[in-house]
Amino acid sequence: MDIADLGTILSIWAHPDDETYLAGGIMTMARQRGQAVVCVSATAGEHGTDDPATWPPERLGRVRRAEAAAAMGVLGVDDHRWLGFEDGCLAGVDPQSGIEQVVALIDDVSPDTILTFGPDGMTFHPDHVAIHAWVTQAWTRRDRSPTLLYAAAEAEHRRRWGDRLEAWGVYMTDERPVPVEAGALALHVSLTGPVLDRKLAALSAMPSQVGPATARLSAGDFRMVNSHEAFVAA
Repeated sequence: MDIADLGTILSIWAHPDDETYLAGGIMTMARQRGQAVVCVSATAGEHGTDDPATWPPERLGRVRRAEAAAAMGVLGVDDHRWLGFEDGCLAGVDPQSGIEQVVALIDDVSPDTILTFGPDGMTFHPDHVAIHAWVTQAWTRRDRSPTLLYAAAEAEHRRRWGDRLEAWGVYMTDERPVPVEAGALALHVSLTGPVLDRKLAALSAMPSQVGPATARLSAGDFRMVNSHEAFVAA
């Protein structure tokens, strides 16, 4: 599957920065081709800090919304929407509420392709896993008509860079995503040159979240860890 095959993209995630880490290159390449991209964040990520005294939710939420706007500007995505749920609480939300909001998005956007988390949420974050469930159920209600793609761990990339991800500390449990060999992927892009530069610039526009990664990884390692984006078909 090529970027052109994705058509209009609906990109649905839990927190601002999820989309850039997992699909920033894909989204910017689609926008460069003139394809419509609607990006959705279920929460503002207002609890995403190890220092809540300095960054209380109302302050961090404002910062992360501003950071997301800057990142979307770099990626060329001009339609970014918020569902308004509380960060860290999606697993406790009545699933029907989340599903209905996603159904409404599908009806409004009429996407050709939906990008979101797979069952493992990539990092096993409960918010990520909840978004996977909501989107999958909404897609099923709409007769599975858009192509639904789940973010996946490409096997060779993880074999080469898995130790850097461990050093980064991205996983929420002792479980790890099951790597997928390249031949089983529906969409796999290796980012280089200006596209990768743009993705990294978008990530740099979100220092509240990217700071811990860049403190633990060299600039070269951070670049390479973020140079692949992979998806499997639902």
